[in-house]
Amino acid sequence: EAAEAHRSRTEATAKYRAHRALARGGLPSPLLEPRLAPPLGPVLGPAPAGLEAWGPCEGSPEGVLDPSLLAALMAQAQGGLAGDTRLFGSLLREESPGVYSFPLFTPGFCAGMVAELDAHEAFVRAETGRPPRRPNSMNNYGAVLSDLGMAPWLAAFQRSVAQPIAARLFPEVSAAHVGPLDGLHAFSVRYKAGEDLGLDVHTDDSDVTFNACLGKPPDPRTGAPGFQGSGLVFCGKLGEGDHRVFRHRYTHELGRCVVHLGRQRHGADDIVSGERVNLIFWNRSSAFRRRLERNPPPYQRESAEPSLECLSFTHDRDFAARNPSHPKSKPSHFGSRGWCPPHGKEYLPPSNVP
Repeated sequence: EAAEAHRSRTEATAKYRAHRALARGGLPSPLLEPRLAPPLGPVLGPAPAGLEAWGPCEGSPEGVLDPSLLAALMAQAQGGLAGDTRLFGSLLREESPGVYSFPLFTPGFCAGMVAELDAHEAFVRAETGRPPRRPNSMNNYGAVLSDLGMAPWLAAFQRSVAQPIAARLFPEVSAAHVGPLDGLHAFSVRYKAGEDLGLDVHTDDSDVTFNACLGKPPDPRTGAPGFQGSGLVFCGKLGEGDHRVFRHRYTHELGRCVVHLGRQRHGADDIVSGERVNLIFWNRSSAFRRRLERNPPPYQRESAEPSLECLSFTHDRDFAARNPSHPKSKPSHFGSRGWCPPHGKEYLPPSNVP
């Protein structure tokens, strides 16, 4: 059954990508019913060849990138100090040490991307009777963006947008003397009642993560409210003494992106109402990873009592002991599965430190 599900999803995904390739070339597509094929917008049009192509254009009056961000990136690309100051001064907001946010996408792009994701899911379900493949091992609802035919667009995004921002914020990962971001897993996630409500705290399989909110915002036509709740909890970095200490709770805003290292522990609060859809870009640097393999940093003993908000029922072997009232506290289950912190690295009160 699993093999059949994989085969049918693969065939449906190939069909959808072929449809979008025909649409990008201006050719009619007999592959999808009109109701399952939204108009081709800036999301799946030709991959932008230069930064200016991320701005307003025919068929996309708002463009893809927030105008202020686009102007700053263009100024920076031209070697101007003013662009660097503008981008990393007024636009970037430091939410917590090592966690930043900035305006990334226009409202028009957000709405178009949500429509594209909905159309893709409707098509896959109509073809296979199943949802699209899961975006990762943690989230059950969303899509892998390459399945939508977005690979060229994603490569351009990483090169033109993610790389200059990551290199400035995290030079130890992707600055010129280290090597560029050259790997990417990009996907959408969705939270709403009856599906995934939130996400256990974790670290990402990335070196630098970009996480942008698409909404869904309030709908003035139907009166449907926007989403409530579903913020992000940020803790320390994996392997450091404050790994499981609460640092900040981030509130999502439409079109705004939060960026952090993949090893920054974080999780999503349960959504209260509405529906939240985000695009997530897991950027990787092969050069940085080779450096880590040659010289891995030591795993530090915890230096402070772990915060309840930063405990993971999936990964922490002491979750039940530290949070016994939690409904998912099952000592026999989590004691055998948990790995964090490694033995000998857990927090001990000062009187118990050997």
